[in-house]
Amino acid sequence: MTWTGGAAGAYARCVLAPNPGHMTLEGTNTWILRAPGASRSVVVDPGPLVEEHLAAVARAAGDVAVVLLTHGHPDHCEGAAAFADRAGCGVRSVDQQWLIGEAPLSDGEVIEVDGLALRVVASPGHTADSVCFLLLAASALLTGDTVLGRGTSVVAHPDGALGPYLTSLRSLQELCAARRVRQLWPGHGPVLEDPVVVLDGYRRHREQRLEQVRAALAAGAADALEVVQSVYADVDPVLWPAAEVSVRAQLEYLRAE
Repeated sequence: MTWTGGAAGAYARCVLAPNPGHMTLEGTNTWILRAPGASRSVVVDPGPLVEEHLAAVARAAGDVAVVLLTHGHPDHCEGAAAFADRAGCGVRSVDQQWLIGEAPLSDGEVIEVDGLALRVVASPGHTADSVCFLLLAASALLTGDTVLGRGTSVVAHPDGALGPYLTSLRSLQELCAARRVRQLWPGHGPVLEDPVVVLDGYRRHREQRLEQVRAALAAGAADALEVVQSVYADVDPVLWPAAEVSVRAQLEYLRAE
Protein backbone atom coordinates (compact mmCIF):
# COMPACT_ATOMS: atom_id res chain seq x y z
CA MET A 1 0.00 0.00 0.00
CA THR A 2 1.35 3.39 -1.01
CA TRP A 3 1.82 5.89 1.80
CA THR A 4 0.37 9.34 1.16
CA GLY A 5 0.61 10.96 4.60
CA GLY A 6 -2.40 12.56 6.28
CA ALA A 7 -3.79 12.61 9.80
CA ALA A 8 -2.45 10.34 12.55
CA GLY A 9 -4.98 10.58 15.34
CA ALA A 10 -5.90 13.83 17.07
CA TYR A 11 -2.38 15.21 17.49
CA ALA A 12 -0.55 14.81 14.19
CA ARG A 13 -0.66 15.25 10.45
CA CYS A 14 1.99 14.14 7.99
CA VAL A 15 2.63 16.27 4.91
CA LEU A 16 4.55 14.13 2.43
CA ALA A 17 7.41 15.82 0.59
CA PRO A 18 7.64 15.33 -3.20
CA ASN A 19 11.05 13.63 -3.06
CA PRO A 20 10.36 9.90 -3.56
CA GLY A 21 13.27 7.56 -4.14
CA HIS A 22 14.99 4.33 -3.20
CA MET A 23 16.22 5.85 0.07
CA THR A 24 13.29 8.17 0.82
CA LEU A 25 10.46 5.73 -0.07
CA GLU A 26 7.37 7.81 -0.96
CA GLY A 27 9.16 10.94 0.28
CA THR A 28 10.14 12.64 3.52
CA ASN A 29 7.46 12.78 6.21
CA THR A 30 7.05 16.27 7.63
CA TRP A 31 5.12 15.90 10.87
CA ILE A 32 2.87 18.69 12.15
CA LEU A 33 1.98 18.27 15.81
CA ARG A 34 -0.69 20.23 17.67
CA ALA A 35 -2.72 19.56 20.81
CA PRO A 36 -6.48 19.43 20.15
CA GLY A 37 -7.91 22.96 20.27
CA ALA A 38 -4.47 24.61 20.44
CA SER A 39 -3.54 27.56 18.23
CA ARG A 40 0.16 26.77 17.73
CA SER A 41 1.86 23.75 16.23
CA VAL A 42 5.30 22.12 16.17
CA VAL A 43 6.80 21.12 12.83
CA VAL A 44 9.21 18.17 12.77
CA ASP A 45 11.54 17.84 9.76
CA PRO A 46 10.37 20.45 7.22
CA GLY A 47 12.08 18.38 4.55
CA PRO A 48 13.75 19.44 1.30
CA LEU A 49 13.92 23.00 -0.01
CA VAL A 50 10.91 22.64 -2.30
CA GLU A 51 8.62 25.66 -2.35
CA GLU A 52 5.41 23.75 -3.00
CA HIS A 53 6.12 21.45 -0.06
CA LEU A 54 7.02 24.24 2.37
CA ALA A 55 3.89 26.11 1.33
CA ALA A 56 1.76 23.02 1.94
CA VAL A 57 3.33 22.56 5.38
CA ALA A 58 2.70 26.23 6.21
CA ARG A 59 -0.96 25.92 5.24
CA ALA A 60 -1.43 22.80 7.35
CA ALA A 61 0.58 24.05 10.33
CA GLY A 62 -0.85 27.53 10.82
CA ASP A 63 0.92 29.36 13.65
CA VAL A 64 4.18 27.50 14.32
CA ALA A 65 5.95 27.68 17.69
CA VAL A 66 9.16 25.89 16.69
CA VAL A 67 10.74 23.60 14.10
CA LEU A 68 12.44 20.43 15.37
CA LEU A 69 14.89 18.26 13.44
CA THR A 70 15.38 14.54 13.98
CA HIS A 71 18.81 14.75 12.31
CA GLY A 72 20.78 16.76 9.81
CA HIS A 73 20.35 14.93 6.51
CA PRO A 74 19.24 17.28 3.72
CA ASP A 75 16.01 15.46 2.92
CA HIS A 76 14.89 16.32 6.47
CA CYS A 77 16.46 19.71 7.16
CA GLU A 78 17.31 21.43 3.89
CA GLY A 79 14.10 23.48 3.97
CA ALA A 80 14.24 24.27 7.69
CA ALA A 81 15.74 27.76 7.50
CA ALA A 82 13.41 28.87 4.70
CA PHE A 83 10.39 27.45 6.50
CA ALA A 84 11.36 29.04 9.82
CA ASP A 85 11.76 32.38 8.09
CA ARG A 86 8.32 31.99 6.56
CA ALA A 87 6.75 30.93 9.87
CA GLY A 88 8.64 33.41 12.05
CA CYS A 89 9.93 30.74 14.43
CA GLY A 90 13.19 29.12 15.50
CA VAL A 91 14.80 25.79 14.66
CA ARG A 92 16.08 23.27 17.19
CA SER A 93 18.34 20.27 16.59
CA VAL A 94 21.19 18.41 18.25
CA ASP A 95 23.72 19.70 15.70
CA GLN A 96 24.30 23.40 16.35
CA GLN A 97 24.81 24.21 12.66
CA TRP A 98 21.05 23.99 12.06
CA LEU A 99 19.96 26.12 15.04
CA ILE A 100 18.05 29.34 14.47
CA GLY A 101 17.37 31.43 17.56
CA GLU A 102 17.02 28.39 19.83
CA ALA A 103 19.09 26.14 22.09
CA PRO A 104 20.25 22.65 21.02
CA LEU A 105 18.03 19.70 21.81
CA SER A 106 18.94 17.85 25.00
CA ASP A 107 18.24 14.20 25.73
CA GLY A 108 15.33 13.82 28.13
CA GLU A 109 14.08 17.40 27.96
CA VAL A 110 10.37 18.00 27.49
CA ILE A 111 9.24 20.56 24.91
CA GLU A 112 5.85 22.03 25.79
CA VAL A 113 3.72 24.05 23.38
CA ASP A 114 0.09 24.91 24.17
CA GLY A 115 -0.73 21.59 25.82
CA LEU A 116 1.55 19.53 23.61
CA ALA A 117 4.44 17.79 25.42
CA LEU A 118 7.27 16.16 23.49
CA ARG A 119 10.13 14.33 25.18
CA VAL A 120 13.47 14.34 23.36
CA VAL A 121 15.01 10.86 23.15
CA ALA A 122 18.61 10.64 21.94
CA SER A 123 18.96 7.83 19.38
CA PRO A 124 22.41 8.07 17.78
CA GLY A 125 23.42 5.50 15.22
CA HIS A 126 21.84 6.37 11.87
CA THR A 127 23.71 9.63 12.42
CA ALA A 128 25.51 10.95 15.48
CA ASP A 129 22.86 13.67 15.94
CA SER A 130 19.74 11.50 15.57
CA VAL A 131 16.90 11.96 18.04
CA CYS A 132 13.36 10.66 18.42
CA PHE A 133 10.41 12.48 19.98
CA LEU A 134 7.99 10.79 22.38
CA LEU A 135 4.43 12.13 22.24
CA LEU A 136 2.99 10.30 25.20
CA ALA A 137 -0.50 11.80 24.85
CA ALA A 138 -0.81 10.03 21.49
CA SER A 139 1.16 6.93 22.58
CA ALA A 140 3.48 7.61 19.64
CA LEU A 141 7.21 7.90 18.99
CA LEU A 142 8.54 9.95 16.07
CA THR A 143 11.61 8.07 14.86
CA GLY A 144 13.13 10.11 12.04
CA ASP A 145 15.38 7.69 10.13
CA THR A 146 16.23 5.54 13.16
CA VAL A 147 13.26 3.37 12.14
CA LEU A 148 11.57 3.58 8.74
CA GLY A 149 8.01 2.73 7.83
CA ARG A 150 9.22 0.10 5.38
CA GLY A 151 12.50 -1.80 5.13
CA THR A 152 15.46 -0.97 7.35
CA SER A 153 17.55 2.12 7.95
CA VAL A 154 21.14 2.79 6.87
CA VAL A 155 23.83 3.36 9.47
CA ALA A 156 25.43 6.32 7.73
CA HIS A 157 29.16 5.66 8.31
CA PRO A 158 31.34 7.50 9.22
CA ASP A 159 28.94 9.90 10.96
CA GLY A 160 26.71 7.03 12.01
CA ALA A 161 27.96 4.04 13.97
CA LEU A 162 26.59 0.55 14.57
CA GLY A 163 27.39 0.28 18.29
CA PRO A 164 25.35 3.36 19.24
CA TYR A 165 22.63 2.28 16.81
CA LEU A 166 22.20 -1.11 18.48
CA THR A 167 22.15 0.61 21.88
CA SER A 168 19.51 3.04 20.62
CA LEU A 169 17.31 0.22 19.32
CA ARG A 170 17.45 -1.55 22.68
CA SER A 171 16.73 1.68 24.57
CA LEU A 172 13.81 2.58 22.32
CA GLN A 173 12.38 -0.93 22.65
CA GLU A 174 12.52 -0.63 26.45
CA LEU A 175 11.00 2.85 26.32
CA CYS A 176 8.11 1.71 24.11
CA ALA A 177 7.41 -1.23 26.41
CA ALA A 178 7.57 0.87 29.58
CA ARG A 179 5.49 3.73 28.19
CA ARG A 180 3.09 1.50 26.25
CA VAL A 181 3.79 3.28 22.98
CA ARG A 182 1.37 2.05 20.34
CA GLN A 183 2.70 3.61 17.14
CA LEU A 184 5.93 4.68 15.46
CA TRP A 185 5.76 7.75 13.22
CA PRO A 186 8.81 7.44 10.95
CA GLY A 187 10.68 9.92 8.79
CA HIS A 188 9.80 7.91 5.67
CA GLY A 189 6.98 5.49 4.97
CA PRO A 190 3.78 4.61 6.82
CA VAL A 191 2.89 4.62 10.50
CA LEU A 192 3.91 1.39 12.22
CA GLU A 193 1.95 -0.52 14.85
CA ASP A 194 3.49 -2.80 17.53
CA PRO A 195 6.63 -0.71 18.21
CA VAL A 196 8.22 -3.27 20.54
CA VAL A 197 7.94 -5.97 17.87
CA VAL A 198 9.22 -3.63 15.15
CA LEU A 199 12.24 -2.56 17.20
CA ASP A 200 13.03 -6.13 18.15
CA GLY A 201 12.92 -7.02 14.45
CA TYR A 202 15.28 -4.17 13.62
CA ARG A 203 17.75 -5.32 16.26
CA ARG A 204 17.61 -8.95 15.13
CA HIS A 205 18.08 -7.91 11.51
CA ARG A 206 21.27 -6.03 12.41
CA GLU A 207 22.59 -8.99 14.38
CA GLN A 208 21.87 -11.33 11.44
CA ARG A 209 23.66 -8.98 9.05
CA LEU A 210 26.67 -8.94 11.38
CA GLU A 211 26.82 -12.74 11.24
CA GLN A 212 26.62 -12.60 7.44
CA VAL A 213 29.45 -10.06 7.32
CA ARG A 214 31.57 -12.26 9.60
CA ALA A 215 30.92 -15.19 7.28
CA ALA A 216 31.81 -13.15 4.19
CA LEU A 217 35.08 -12.06 5.77
CA ALA A 218 35.88 -15.65 6.75
CA ALA A 219 35.21 -16.71 3.16
CA GLY A 220 37.79 -14.22 1.90
CA ALA A 221 35.99 -10.94 1.23
CA ALA A 222 38.75 -8.33 1.22
CA ASP A 223 36.85 -5.04 1.49
CA ALA A 224 33.41 -3.48 1.99
CA LEU A 225 32.41 -3.82 -1.66
CA GLU A 226 33.20 -7.53 -1.72
CA VAL A 227 31.19 -7.97 1.47
CA VAL A 228 28.25 -6.18 -0.17
CA GLN A 229 28.49 -8.39 -3.26
CA SER A 230 28.31 -11.45 -1.01
CA VAL A 231 25.85 -10.41 1.69
CA TYR A 232 23.55 -8.26 -0.46
CA ALA A 233 23.58 -10.42 -3.59
CA ASP A 234 19.75 -10.61 -3.52
CA VAL A 235 19.34 -6.83 -3.20
CA ASP A 236 18.83 -4.49 -6.17
CA PRO A 237 22.33 -3.22 -7.09
CA VAL A 238 20.97 0.33 -7.13
CA LEU A 239 20.93 0.03 -3.32
CA TRP A 240 24.48 -1.30 -3.03
CA PRO A 241 26.06 2.13 -2.40
CA ALA A 242 23.81 2.54 0.65
CA ALA A 243 24.54 -1.04 1.69
CA GLU A 244 28.27 -0.35 1.41
CA VAL A 245 27.90 2.57 3.85
CA SER A 246 26.25 0.25 6.35
CA VAL A 247 28.85 -2.47 5.76
CA ARG A 248 31.62 0.01 6.54
CA ALA A 249 29.86 0.70 9.83
CA GLN A 250 29.64 -3.05 10.48
CA LEU A 251 33.32 -3.54 9.72
CA GLU A 252 34.22 -0.72 12.09
CA TYR A 253 32.07 -2.34 14.76
CA LEU A 254 33.70 -5.75 14.25
CA ARG A 255 37.20 -4.27 14.41
CA ALA A 256 36.36 -2.86 17.84
CA GLU A 257 35.07 -6.18 19.22
